[in-house]
Amino acid sequence: MHLKILAFGIARDIFGGSQTVVEIPENATVSGLKTQLEAKYPRLQKLASYMIAVNDEYAQPGQTLSATDEIAIIPPVSGG
Repeated sequence: MHLKILAFGIARDIFGGSQTVVEIPENATVSGLKTQLEAKYPRLQKLASYMIAVNDEYAQPGQTLSATDEIAIIPPVSGG
């Protein structure tokens, strides 16, 4: 299945735009998506941490994904 991934902050630079599309197997999990994204975009591995949000909520690694989910990469943020 194809998933559209929205990117924010430094993730936009890594993806080269505000979104990317990846193909993952049916019943894939957030953890599997993260592994696939890091293989496609190795610079993601260099971030101290980043979260994946599914349908406007932070996702757990074992959460199953569907083609209709809205998925976003939330990079670490700092403030001052």
